[in-house]
Amino acid sequence: MTIPATLLPATQKSKNDIGFKPVGQFEETRFEKIHNVIFDDSNTASIKVAEEIATLIRKKQKADKTCVLGLATGSSPIRVYEELVRMHKEEGLSFSNVVTFNLDEYLPMEKDNRQSYWYFMHEHLFNHIDIPKENVHIPDGTITGDQVLEYCLAYEKRIREFGGLDFQLLGIGRTGHIGFNEPGSHYNSGTRVITLDHITRVDAAPSFLGIDHVPRKAITMGIATVRSAKRIVLLGWGQNKAEIIKKTVEGEISSHVPATYLQQHKNCTFVLDTGAGSELTRNKTPWLVDESLEWTKNLTAKAVVWLCGETGKSILSLTDKDYNDNGMSGLLAQQDSYDLNIKMFNRLQHTITGWPGGKPNADDTNRPERAEPAKKRVIIFSPHPDDDVISMGGTFDRLVEQGHEVHVVYQTSGNIAVSDTDALRYAEISKRINPSTEAQTIIDSIKAKKESSFDTIEVRKLKGNIRRGESYAATRYVGLKDENVYFLDLPFYETGTIKKNNLSEEDIEIMMDIIIKVKPHQIYAAGDLADPHGTHKVCLDAVLGAMKRLQSEKFMKDCWLWLYRGAWHEWDINEIEMAVPMSPDQVLKKRYAIFCHQSQKDGVMFQGDDSREFWMRAEERNRDTAQKYRALGLSDYAAMEAFVRYKFDQA
Repeated sequence: MTIPATLLPATQKSKNDIGFKPVGQFEETRFEKIHNVIFDDSNTASIKVAEEIATLIRKKQKADKTCVLGLATGSSPIRVYEELVRMHKEEGLSFSNVVTFNLDEYLPMEKDNRQSYWYFMHEHLFNHIDIPKENVHIPDGTITGDQVLEYCLAYEKRIREFGGLDFQLLGIGRTGHIGFNEPGSHYNSGTRVITLDHITRVDAAPSFLGIDHVPRKAITMGIATVRSAKRIVLLGWGQNKAEIIKKTVEGEISSHVPATYLQQHKNCTFVLDTGAGSELTRNKTPWLVDESLEWTKNLTAKAVVWLCGETGKSILSLTDKDYNDNGMSGLLAQQDSYDLNIKMFNRLQHTITGWPGGKPNADDTNRPERAEPAKKRVIIFSPHPDDDVISMGGTFDRLVEQGHEVHVVYQTSGNIAVSDTDALRYAEISKRINPSTEAQTIIDSIKAKKESSFDTIEVRKLKGNIRRGESYAATRYVGLKDENVYFLDLPFYETGTIKKNNLSEEDIEIMMDIIIKVKPHQIYAAGDLADPHGTHKVCLDAVLGAMKRLQSEKFMKDCWLWLYRGAWHEWDINEIEMAVPMSPDQVLKKRYAIFCHQSQKDGVMFQGDDSREFWMRAEERNRDTAQKYRALGLSDYAAMEAFVRYKFDQA
């Protein structure tokens, strides 16, 4: 296996080799069958991959040879392409000797359609570098009928004519597909037409503004074509990829998970972030891999919670045998099971509080929040105009009821999540109430809109106002005054398309202004980095960026940041630092607050792979958290919302 130095684990690099420090290190254990490295974040990882590609291009240039790259689309490689463009513009990296072959394309699909991979590659890479047009090869989504087979064979032949792929960049789908090689793809398959798996179409639905618009077929390079590459790098970002990464890296080779075929490639690396690598055995249960672990408090908590799940026991019921039988003898060498159980039970017990803003006049030594000041100024940052009630509606209600000065700040308009049908209905109602040219213009614009076209500014404004009206309905229901509700409409989001701009200085300054205005003691923000369309991550980056710049302000010394999760994931029990219980009545109140967001009910545009409505997902998640606490031997509640405190000195 020939792995470039930049992607070697630290233990395999020379002392003079300056490279990244991976979070984990690849080990030839009985679990892992594919070389992989894990980075703290996808940005750093993407830069390293871009550096490897650039090194290969320059090496080929010096030898006066063509560099043949296999390229991928989707969100995973975007940062890699951005870095390659930067190196071209700022460091003189030339692509004059590069020939590219893209993995796949939807079928049917016109090149100028904004959802086409031809459009994607030119927008993110080809329009910004000096690659000759004739050197770019992307499957043609307009090929039909009898032409398809001949076209696919010619695509394969063209790759061979250039001597094969020197480097293949891959992403991975949640079905385990690489390219569009869905489950069932054969080991020796070549370029061909394939029917897309339902999960793949669901994942693509946000970009197409609904699954009904996602093509059912695609042209893709085959497994054999991918495997023929001299070097393969697969990118995996986010917790929503963790399960399929584990199956691919640790599972048996199977057509049901096509990416597992890469286990037999001699020069393949999976480049992951911490979320994507979180389910690997060495990360999730490292005590099963290494008996000489350093048992930190956090690792101990993780292990004890896991052990309870494995044995079906509560914390206080665990015995020495339970620990020894499950790879934790090293932990027992430091303290006996009785003391350990008591410490872990108390740790989790102290996370539970009905006073998310702190309990006045109480000893707060073992409470998650401070008792003073008794009445706190609170900002709840909500990426979209419903995340506040979906993710922490019960806590929101509790903070208001307990007399804290609560401010809700919606970071984006959420306008793209309003369907044209809803917008048309509102526009027609508006026209009937007050006939106007503006209303008719909006109606005409919506009716004339084509599948691949963008909303006009007027339509976007209407859709944003629909979300605002729903937000006011929800916050009023909880008991918040309108003057405590803010809509920032951060510029990064306001593109009118699924693709957003990068976070800008203007975004950060807007965030700083609202924080300075409120001078909060508490900030709540979405820490759900597995958000399917990325807005949550950018919004969290905006919060962190603003807070870091304001750290020298006196009021910030008393400001704590609590992170909640969105509709798709919850914090692991061992991670939770504050758990706010809800009674059955509070669960219903939260449900009704979510109902206020009518445009996001009954056929929401960004459904994900879960067909239930958001209130159903939220309730199940909150019930599940309460059940997990109960199973560990702690108090019995109807539901719980969970939070993790972010400490800037840990970053």
